[in-house]
Amino acid sequence: MSTITTQDGTEIFYKDWGSKAAQPVVFHHGWPLSADDWDNQMLFFLHQGFRVIAHDRRGHGRSSQTATGNEMDTYAADVAELAAHLDLRNAIHIGHSTGGGEVAHYVARAEPGRVAKAVLIGAVPPIMVKSEKNPGGLPIEVFDGFRAALVANRAQFYVDVPAGPFYGFNREGAKVSQGIIDNWWRQGMMGGAKAHYDCIKAFSETDFTEDLKTIEVPVLVMHGDDDQIVPYADSAPLAVKLLKNGTLKTYAGLPHGMCTTHPDVINADLLAFIKG
Repeated sequence: MSTITTQDGTEIFYKDWGSKAAQPVVFHHGWPLSADDWDNQMLFFLHQGFRVIAHDRRGHGRSSQTATGNEMDTYAADVAELAAHLDLRNAIHIGHSTGGGEVAHYVARAEPGRVAKAVLIGAVPPIMVKSEKNPGGLPIEVFDGFRAALVANRAQFYVDVPAGPFYGFNREGAKVSQGIIDNWWRQGMMGGAKAHYDCIKAFSETDFTEDLKTIEVPVLVMHGDDDQIVPYADSAPLAVKLLKNGTLKTYAGLPHGMCTTHPDVINADLLAFIKG
C-alpha cells in the first residue's frame, strides 16, 4: 500500500498509476467513499497516457480513521501534502460531490504551477445548506437526518443511499445494478463512523464562495439535472457564475453518481476538456 503520513500523523492512502513523466490527473472522491469510486475513470485515463492518482480522504477507505481534522481546511492541506510528496505539477484535479468541494478548496490555495485545470462533478459548491444568503439550499434538518441515520444503523443507511437516490435507482425504469450498490456499501463501511459523521457538516455547511472566486485556472462544472443528492439549481449554475474561467455542462436526466452509471459519456467529456 502507498501512503503518506501528514504533519498531524494521519496516514493517507493513495494510488499512483502511469508514467511519472505524464500529465497527472488527480481524482477526489465523494462521501463516504474511497479512491475505488474512480476505478473506471482511472483505467480510462491511464490508457489515454496520463498519470492517474486517487487518494482515500482522511477517515475514509484505507486512510487513518481520524477523530479530528475531518473538515475542508484539513482535507485541502492533506491534498497539498500529497501533491508535494508526489511533486505533482500541471495537474488536472477532478472532484465528485464532497470531492468537488475539496478540489475547490485546494485549487484556490495551491502553489503556482501545481494545477492546470479543475473539474467539479455533481459537486457541493457554492454551499448546500439553506440560509438567508442561500435560500435555495437544503434545510439543516436534511443533514441532521443523515447524521441520525448514520448513528442509528450506518450499515443499513449505506445500503439505502446507493439503492435509492445516489444513482437514481429509485426512478421508474432505472436499470438497477446490485454490484454498484454493494460496492458503494463496501467503500462506505471501510471508513470511520466519526470521520463520516463529521464530514456531513464539512460538505453541507462549508461556504466555497470565496474559493470559487479565487480560482484562476479553467474549471469544468458537470452536473446531472436529476441529481437527488446535490440538487442542480442550487449548485452548478451558481458555482459557474462565481468562477473566473468556468464552463457549465448539464446532463439531462442523469443522477448524482453519473460517473458510475454513465462513464462513457462522462469520460469522453472529461478527455475533451483536458485536451481542449
